[in-house]
Amino acid sequence: MPFAQLVVGPPGAGKSTYCYGMQQFMGAIGRKASVVNLDPANDLTVYEPAIDVRKLVTLEEIMADDELGPNGAVLYALEELENNMDWLSGELQKLGEDYILFDCPGQVELFTHHDSLRKIFFALQKLGYRLVVVNLIDSYALTLPSLYISTLLLSLRTMLQMDLTHINVLTKIDNLHKFPALPFNLDFYTEVQDLSYLLPSLEAESPMFATGKFQKLNETVMELVEEFGLVSYEVLAVEDKKSMMSLLQTIDRAGGYAFGGAEGANDSVWQVAVREGLGQLDVRDIQERWIDNKEAWDERERQAEEEEQRQSRQKADQNELTDEMESIPFDSGVKIRRSKP
Repeated sequence: MPFAQLVVGPPGAGKSTYCYGMQQFMGAIGRKASVVNLDPANDLTVYEPAIDVRKLVTLEEIMADDELGPNGAVLYALEELENNMDWLSGELQKLGEDYILFDCPGQVELFTHHDSLRKIFFALQKLGYRLVVVNLIDSYALTLPSLYISTLLLSLRTMLQMDLTHINVLTKIDNLHKFPALPFNLDFYTEVQDLSYLLPSLEAESPMFATGKFQKLNETVMELVEEFGLVSYEVLAVEDKKSMMSLLQTIDRAGGYAFGGAEGANDSVWQVAVREGLGQLDVRDIQERWIDNKEAWDERERQAEEEEQRQSRQKADQNELTDEMESIPFDSGVKIRRSKP
């Protein structure tokens, strides 16, 4: 049974970068992964797509032929793909049991209320894929209370629309130190705790939010998110190995990969690690690493990397010396004389 991630999220969240980084990480642990580009506007991917929707339909063709703007053309393109699932199914069969990363378009309409992407996902499910929606959000959304609240609403709407196993991820967490300090610790935002504590910060952001209908609207949105109780966030620094490991463990548990073998995956040791919860990062560790003491951690990791490289060079020199010594003929200096018969 093949497994797949459906990578969605608004523009700028880092979907293509994530797919490329996750593919590389999976390769490092011995899991064969392929990336499928479902974005008809993405003609410069950082990865090499195993399947590219642009071979079926391109944004430029639709805009020229049907006189549509960019957003309308993307919606039309996904409708075309929905009506040509046989093409996608045939291409996926060539990939066998590969773990698939679907890189989806960034127009939020596609995963909040338009039906085509949802129908494509359910068609993939009928093909036997075990799916996990990975919704990426730029962690910059935490820096403004109004932006965070709108992000919560967007995440909730996406979860309800997709109606699949779903994980929300705050990306670029390593960039948070560049912005003003957050009024609360990171776990407040990732666990979506009592949102009423945000109201003073929201009112300080703009006097408009403290008046009449805007104040009531914000309170209602907060209550709505809390009543559903569905939204929470993982965090990710895509270039950090430990961060990628922790997120993949969460995805594997959610999708069932950790609890059953996948043919050709060749990562049984990884599955044991996931079952045991090894390598899982606590949000307080992430706060310490990427926000509170990032410079000290960067320096510590730099020194550790230099030491590892030094030891690697030293070992290589020792091996080279050993090879040279073994190539020199050995002469003990002892002469052996045999007596004549």
